[in-house]
Amino acid sequence: MDRKGIYVVMGVSGCGKSTIGLLLAEKLGIPFFDGDDYHPEANVKKMKSGLALNDDDRKGWLEALNELAIEHKEKGAVIACSALKESYRSLLRKQLKKEMAFVYLQGSFSEIHARLQKRKGHYMPIELLKSQFETLEEPKDAITVSITHSPDRIVTEILKKIT
Repeated sequence: MDRKGIYVVMGVSGCGKSTIGLLLAEKLGIPFFDGDDYHPEANVKKMKSGLALNDDDRKGWLEALNELAIEHKEKGAVIACSALKESYRSLLRKQLKKEMAFVYLQGSFSEIHARLQKRKGHYMPIELLKSQFETLEEPKDAITVSITHSPDRIVTEILKKIT
C-alpha cells in the first residue's frame, strides 16, 4: 500500500488513537481526523448517560467515516476510530479495499483502565470500557502494536510496518 493511503487507528477508548493518529499523520504528511467528532449528538448523549452504543447506533457514524475516507483516498488520511468489530471495519473499508489499512493499538484492560482514570473531559465514561472489550473482535489483518511503549516508539513501529 502507498504510504499516502487511508490509515484507521483503532482500538478501545483510552488506547491512544488520537495521540498516535496525530503523530502518524504528521510523519506521513497527511491529514488527521478524529472519528469521535463525527458521532451524531444522539450517540454522544447515549454514551454520556452510561449506555453502550449498539450496531444500529454506529451504522450512520461508520458510513460518515467511510465517506470521509473516500474523499481523501487520493491524498491519504489518518482516521482515529474504535472499529471494534469486523463488520464495522468492513463498512469503513467499503470501496477502499486496497487504499485502507488498520492500525490496532493493543492493550490490556488494566492498562487502559488506568489510562482512563487519568483522562478528564471525555464523554465516554470509564464504566463502558468493559463493554468495549466485550465487543472487540481483534483484527487479523491489521498492523498491531502494543500500547506499552512511548507514542514516538509506537509510531516508529507503525512506520516500519508500512510497505
